[in-house]
Amino acid sequence: MSQLDNFIQELLSIEGATGAAVVDISSGMALASGGNPGFDLNVAAAGNSNVVRAKLRTMKDINLRGEIEDIMITLEGQYHLINVLNTEETSGLFVYLVLDRNTANLALARHKLNTVSKRVSL
Repeated sequence: MSQLDNFIQELLSIEGATGAAVVDISSGMALASGGNPGFDLNVAAAGNSNVVRAKLRTMKDINLRGEIEDIMITLEGQYHLINVLNTEETSGLFVYLVLDRNTANLALARHKLNTVSKRVSL
């Protein structure tokens, strides 16, 4: 099992997690993914790369400095967390985590996502 697959398994162990992926921002390709969120995780990863790219473009357009840490999308039954990786080794990647809104503790899940994301390496 690759190191990225180990990270996916660790993310899926977060209470309420139903899907996780490590995604390349520029291509939208999931480098590793797992879980069963009830939809095609690879399609969602590609779509969310558009979200990240759009935010990066907007930040550039309005001359907003800094780096994106995370983006949260709240749906009726799910939370979608996007954690942008900003180290030299992982620049250009993000972690995508899908949580069941009924069973996840959002604060704890975000904390664990940040902890795991800091250790992602290629």
